[in-house]
Amino acid sequence: MNVESVLVFVLAAVGVIAVVRWVAGRTGLPAAALLPIVGIGYTLLPGPNIILEPDIILTLVLPPLLYSAALDSSMLAIRRNVRTVVSLSVVLVLLTALLIGLGFAWWVPGATLAAGVAVGAAVAPPDPVAALAVARRVGLPPRIITVIQGEGLLNDATALTILSVAVAAATGDTFSATSALGQFVIDATGGAAVGALVALVVRLLSRPLSADPMLANAVSLATPFGAYLLGERAHVSGVLAVVVAGLIVGHHTPRSTSGAGRLQTSAVWRLVDFLLEGLVFLLIGQQLPEVIGGLGGYDTGTVVVAVGVTVGTVLLLRPLWLLMTLVLPGALQTRRHGGGMDGERPARWTAREVVVLSWAGTRGVISLAAIFTLPLVTETGARFPARDLLLFCTFVVVLVTLVGQGLTFAPLVRMLGLRADDNDQARLRNEARSASVEAALVALDDLEEQEHDDIGAPVIETMRQQLRARLNRYQDRLVLLRENDDSSDPPTSPLYEAALHVRRVALDAQRDELLRWRDAGRLPDEGLRVLERELDHEERLLPGRPARR
Repeated sequence: MNVESVLVFVLAAVGVIAVVRWVAGRTGLPAAALLPIVGIGYTLLPGPNIILEPDIILTLVLPPLLYSAALDSSMLAIRRNVRTVVSLSVVLVLLTALLIGLGFAWWVPGATLAAGVAVGAAVAPPDPVAALAVARRVGLPPRIITVIQGEGLLNDATALTILSVAVAAATGDTFSATSALGQFVIDATGGAAVGALVALVVRLLSRPLSADPMLANAVSLATPFGAYLLGERAHVSGVLAVVVAGLIVGHHTPRSTSGAGRLQTSAVWRLVDFLLEGLVFLLIGQQLPEVIGGLGGYDTGTVVVAVGVTVGTVLLLRPLWLLMTLVLPGALQTRRHGGGMDGERPARWTAREVVVLSWAGTRGVISLAAIFTLPLVTETGARFPARDLLLFCTFVVVLVTLVGQGLTFAPLVRMLGLRADDNDQARLRNEARSASVEAALVALDDLEEQEHDDIGAPVIETMRQQLRARLNRYQDRLVLLRENDDSSDPPTSPLYEAALHVRRVALDAQRDELLRWRDAGRLPDEGLRVLERELDHEERLLPGRPARR
């Protein structure tokens, strides 16, 4: 494809992504499940297809997506649920790869144990993008979201390490379980160390760069690629390096960056996520001709058995594993903190939570990128065992889980009636707001007692009155939330809603007047943008509710 053709394709892809996102917002269906269907439809039309290049996906697409997800995750919440996260992202991935490998070795003619483990490693890690999009929209409890996030962050590193070991065994002459386990430990430990080192460098750069949001944003965009490349050059897990760097940087961002830098970086990463996620899900559907083209050498029975082993293991092992970790006693029993705060009595996962976690195992582009890295031949020059069949099995797993589970995840959650306690979360946020305002009032009192020549008492008193008005508003809201303790939905206050409406009307009037000044030539566009940005920041403080008409 020439440059113009690539540009046309990219523009068309962005247009399709935007349309599908709009349809998803109107219908409630996840865009991650709709885009592969659109991609498959595109393959039926005349014109070129984009063949997935695994090196591009693993080097240019995976690091920013993982880093952005890590920035939005909670290191403390993952640590509180570390037993469940490790169980799903390490142990379950290992079991999935091993069981699929054994199934291929026993029942698929021409396949070896190593080849089966390779496809098992490729399909083992769930891609949580579709599940998380639905989880946030339907309001799943925070700890389910935390587990899905934590699993999605760590399982790719486990799977890619297993895949590299399996490929080495399939293409070489010898295989040692001990050396494979040792390599896995080295890759994981080294990747975590590299990620911590990159995070330390970023933290050291953050404070001197905090005054310039553009520089801070540039460092943020470069960080995942730097962590990945450094990990790969050190021959450890670059994926885990990205994840660890993102978790540590995200945990320390509130202390090390300015408010302007955080706002700009957050906006940029949302755009990056939107475009990259849409592109990779669109590419999934376009791989259909590639994966079907190599099936001519296999009889129907072999294909059916191979697909049955792969899809059956993926769909059945996850709920069975979650049930086992739910009912087994002692250290294997999956537990979580009942209220989510340290020191509270731990509680077991409920049956409804286990069902939701079981159905959150959608696979995505990482599985396809991983399986496309399989070499064509072994070291002896022979064809890699059943390579085309492994590609097809992976594609079917991705399609079944991404479309099937992705489209049914939201209805399942609604049917189970599992959702976060919005009233409890709103009460916690208002208590934190009140505490922060009270801390500010104490700081003003301390400032007033100090000797200062440049700060007059009226200035402090004006700020104190503003903070007290805000504190009264938060405390009134807390009274309503506490009176509504029996309901999971936050109460609405006519006075509060009226105040929000008045503030929005005032903001709209200010914007209209600024535009009239600009149109009349009294205010340059540069000045308009500065003043509009001030109003935009003020509007962002308001809850996301539509203005009354």
